[in-house]
Amino acid sequence: MFSQLPTIDAFNRWSWAQIAPFYEALQERPLTPTTIHQWLADWNQLSQLLFERAARLRVATTQDTHSEAAEAAMNDYLDNIFPHVEVAENQLEARLLASGLEPEGLEIPLRNMRVDAELFTEANLPLLSEQVKRSQVYNRIIGSQTVAWQGEEITLTQLATRLEHPDRDLRERGWRLMSARRLADRQALNELWAELLPQRQKIAENAGLPTYRAYVWQEKKRLDYAPADADTFHQAIADVVVPAASRVYARYRQTLGVDTLRPWDVRADVFPFELPVLRPFTNADELIQTSATIFRQVDPVLGDYFDTMRHESLLDMPNRKGKAPGAYCTNFPASERPFIFMNSTGTGSDIRTLFHEAGHAFHNFERNKLPYLPQKASPMEFNEVASMAMELLTAPYITRDKAGFFTQTEADSWFVGHLEKIILFWPYMAVVDAFQHWAYLHIDDAVVAEKCDAKWRELWQRYIPDIDFSGFDDDLVTGWHRKQHIFRAPFYYIEYGLAQLGALQIWRNALNDQAQAVERYRQALALGGTQPLPVLYETAAVKFAYDHDMVGQMIALLEAQINQRLPA
Repeated sequence: MFSQLPTIDAFNRWSWAQIAPFYEALQERPLTPTTIHQWLADWNQLSQLLFERAARLRVATTQDTHSEAAEAAMNDYLDNIFPHVEVAENQLEARLLASGLEPEGLEIPLRNMRVDAELFTEANLPLLSEQVKRSQVYNRIIGSQTVAWQGEEITLTQLATRLEHPDRDLRERGWRLMSARRLADRQALNELWAELLPQRQKIAENAGLPTYRAYVWQEKKRLDYAPADADTFHQAIADVVVPAASRVYARYRQTLGVDTLRPWDVRADVFPFELPVLRPFTNADELIQTSATIFRQVDPVLGDYFDTMRHESLLDMPNRKGKAPGAYCTNFPASERPFIFMNSTGTGSDIRTLFHEAGHAFHNFERNKLPYLPQKASPMEFNEVASMAMELLTAPYITRDKAGFFTQTEADSWFVGHLEKIILFWPYMAVVDAFQHWAYLHIDDAVVAEKCDAKWRELWQRYIPDIDFSGFDDDLVTGWHRKQHIFRAPFYYIEYGLAQLGALQIWRNALNDQAQAVERYRQALALGGTQPLPVLYETAAVKFAYDHDMVGQMIALLEAQINQRLPA
């Protein structure tokens, strides 16, 4: 029967009535030690088609946030396919768990299924669908933010790029224009937030949990650390990283020749501009081609993976009006291919973004070799190691003598900027993560936008005291509006901070033996989700830790490497 399942293109048009008989067959077939592997293979074939269908719909809605056809297709899936699939998948997971069968390589996936079984309730299906729809509203609001600049209508992403300019007056004019456009959507975003929060709390209550934080901790399979450990990490950042960040900002103030840093002196409210401005490529094709050369030098197999993506049009690079913000890599498991989405505008930061998303893509290529979809679901805290380590493992090959992007002087400047951004990211991550812990433990307060503004200000002043927002309080306190994860992927942010600690340890190993570090990195990627989080780190020859000692080691590494590359 399962040989009758079509290719993904045909399957994308199937109705639930066409899909349902395959789930029914899996429910009815005997499940024994003799039949288990074929049963799992057939279930896997069906699940991968459905996973890829949802992923392709998401891609379509982000490639053009104004596309009524893409939004209608996504909503049709959410209304008429998704709820049935969730029920059917849960029933098959329950059947497998009840069988007592534990095929080799499924120990961790079965553990995760038990967590899913505890959380599942049909009452949440319409709420989960609505959450996805609401995230599309956020995309549409942000994707529609354009301004007139020098006689041209451009997106805020494009304007931000043009503000990476040594003329401080120009930066200020552009920033004020950007600020006004963002604040025009303040009420709309506050109203959206007020819809999202109660829905999320209801999802938790329907699952029998007191808070949405408790729900997400289980839903994200955070079984190797607890919410209290996030507090430990936050405190280490406050004690160790914030002083280091102040040293970075002090150097930047000296470079600019200013007494204080104003909002128009940094990008994304936090990061210094890359001055002098580097334009290391002229178009997306050049970005892709040069990056391909670099990846082949990191590892020939990884280079082949990226070439596959180039040749099969699995890269959407340029920024354009109507395109959703940000960047991501998603997986098409039935096709055994990843897909990268980003908003390139021709800057050095685009290179970093592509290296990051390529790390995710390489992870997908490696874990797509595993036989069953549940084995590919590795923890996010390691998924981000895959991406962040690639940002660093490419470092030896970015100069033009290696067919890369930069002269040696440019490469030193760009890479110092990258290392400084790692330091500056941790305090920002702490603000975002701590804000969400507060919000979901104080729902009655957090549903009030003014109280969210006040909490964001409090956290910002604790972790990022070096940027002067005086006279622009509305911009400071609404910073949470500009972090899409808060709206679209709640609690998905600490992963970046934890994973950076793992990625830096891989880089520390690479400074001693690049080839061995890359080999251990690939070995860990290939495990997918078949091992617990600490074992994935150990396979990559690093340690899963986030206390003062580990954070201190990594700050020492970063500052030593920065000082080596700073001009005398």
